[in-house]
Amino acid sequence: MSFPPPARRNLIRASALLGLGGLASACAARIDPAASGLRLPTLFRAANAEPVPGAMRWPDATWWRAFGAPQLDALMRAAMAGNLDLAAAAARLRQADAEVRISGAALLPTVDADFSAGRSRGTSRNLNTAGSASNSFGGGFSASYEVDFWGRNRAILDSARSSATAARYAIGVTALSTQSAVANALFNVLGAQEQLEIQRGNLEVATRNLSILRQRVAVGTATGLDVAQQETAVAQQRAAIPPLQQVAEQNSFALGTLTGVAPGEIDIRAVRLEEITVPAIEPGLPAEVLARRPDVQLAEANLAAANANVAAARAALFPTIALTGSGGLQSLALETLLRPGSTVYNLAAGVTAPIFNAGALRAQVEQFSARQAELLAEYRRAILFALQDTETSLSALRRTTESVQLQRVRAEAAQRAYGIAEAQLQAGTVDLLTVLTVQSSLFSARNALAQAQADRLQAAAALFTALGGGWTYVAPVALGGVALGGGANLSP
Repeated sequence: MSFPPPARRNLIRASALLGLGGLASACAARIDPAASGLRLPTLFRAANAEPVPGAMRWPDATWWRAFGAPQLDALMRAAMAGNLDLAAAAARLRQADAEVRISGAALLPTVDADFSAGRSRGTSRNLNTAGSASNSFGGGFSASYEVDFWGRNRAILDSARSSATAARYAIGVTALSTQSAVANALFNVLGAQEQLEIQRGNLEVATRNLSILRQRVAVGTATGLDVAQQETAVAQQRAAIPPLQQVAEQNSFALGTLTGVAPGEIDIRAVRLEEITVPAIEPGLPAEVLARRPDVQLAEANLAAANANVAAARAALFPTIALTGSGGLQSLALETLLRPGSTVYNLAAGVTAPIFNAGALRAQVEQFSARQAELLAEYRRAILFALQDTETSLSALRRTTESVQLQRVRAEAAQRAYGIAEAQLQAGTVDLLTVLTVQSSLFSARNALAQAQADRLQAAAALFTALGGGWTYVAPVALGGVALGGGANLSP
């Protein structure tokens, strides 16, 4: 088949452009994949060997509701809506999305339009005569385009996209840390309130025994030393109250900051720790946990951005090709501006190659390569820390559960022993040293049980956050090859 000359010329031009595009793709900078090179365990060592009936499934965006604590639900909602760290993270995400659009613009031509009108007057040889005047009118368009022959601009765009992805996962990291801080602060407040109630009960018991001893001194069955020893016990129990009040107040103030309100505006109602449910939790597989944890995904996205930066730095060592063009209309009279003779245009192509820059470009490659190595180490560390965090949290929940059971048995036994000792004290059939010993054991057992219950609740909350909580990633919307603003799916 033969083509006419004009069609043949157009075909040759199109083939040349396609060949140039294919050559540019072949010469594009290669970006290394973001891989850790670590071998993951198949199972968690501290996980239950058998499935737990009724265990929570993942991901759960409102994992804290499983505790059955309305105050925790309200605080979490307030924190997710008003926490200032989350607001700052969301603003950084908008910055990263804008950077993606800025970087994507380099892959497209830039077009500008202009219009001008002017009047000028020259000098005259005759001093008594004004110089001649002239008008000028013009309008046109100018365009420029950098041929991304080596893939530098594409690599910069990929780096910006990975940075935007990292910013989204940073919101997840902030959300999880905020949720963990809210749960820990609330459980600290409730634990301190319960220990405070126990301590006041201990003070009441010690004061009652002091009254009994004073009555016995009056009838000659006890000595002043016995009274002094019991007064010391009363003072000791009274002195333990202010530190517990301080813990409750400090954590209440922290809850105010976490929820975005002034310290002191949060009022926590006392709740018995045993009334709060500790949900059954199944961790799943290590690979699933790593896919859920935003800190691991954040480290991976940062590594991907570093890999793209290395590719862009390498491409900067090669020449750049720029195409420019301008065209429009120029005339000395406005009425002739649209005539064919007023048309002007200019087309140019240029190649710029680095010759001497004192090694700055190669140093930049080395700089980005070192940054890449740093972020690879950070990525590996994030993976190992995630596995360690999960194993530690699983172990902590198991051991604190055992501790609560053992401390409850201890407290019940100490209560029975004290009941016997108190009855014998009133009857005058037991010495004071025995009463003091039993009394001290009871006070210690009560406090230890309350602390073990608070530790168990905090261990359960830590396990939820170690498993990635309920945060999920929502990919950004893509338009014209440039990623636009997406977002993170945060629990309400």
